[in-house]
Amino acid sequence: MSEARDDILAGIRRSLGVSASDTARRQTVEARIAAAARGVLPRRGEGDVATRAATFEMQAESVAASVARVATEADVPAEIARFLRENNLPATLRMGEDARLAALPWDATTIEISKGPSAGDDLNAVSHAEAGVAETGTLVLVSGAHNPTTLNFLPDNHIVVLRAEAIAANYESVWSELRARFGKGLMPRTVNLITGPSRSADIEQKMLLGAHGPRRLHIVVIG
Repeated sequence: MSEARDDILAGIRRSLGVSASDTARRQTVEARIAAAARGVLPRRGEGDVATRAATFEMQAESVAASVARVATEADVPAEIARFLRENNLPATLRMGEDARLAALPWDATTIEISKGPSAGDDLNAVSHAEAGVAETGTLVLVSGAHNPTTLNFLPDNHIVVLRAEAIAANYESVWSELRARFGKGLMPRTVNLITGPSRSADIEQKMLLGAHGPRRLHIVVIG
């Protein structure tokens, strides 16, 4: 495939009378890309932190996710314990190696914590989102040992922790933030955009939650 692509591009260059090693042309293209203006952006997600958080909550709940707001990180375990208890779920939770989650006061609850990727036999998992998108109520999770991607899709109940100030207005802002945070060549292997629990209406147009992933998505917003 690579050789075929190279042959096609070489043919285009010959027809244009240019060379792949033309430094001036490369610089022109790079400058054009760097100066490119953003497209039209929706105003729905704009506003200060509180406004973006409120919009995010409204949009997430509109697609069957549940959202709880807590004041500080220390309040997260108690909120998760409440969610598990009120949904008659076992007090078990699988998580990755995320230092933000590890630092939470889990000892204040009776939740049994296990760590590492899910093998598909976990009912409950918790992840820490890198960002949220206010305009659609979408969570942005990146892959790695700190938050294994399997936790996003295999357990029946997925709980995601998100800081209010990490909620951006739109997708374009999130991608800019991720590129600035990780740097070129260090971007995560996978970025998952999750909007609500898994669902499908393929069979007789009847909505079924949990069709291809978690049947419940609970988001704990800090701040």
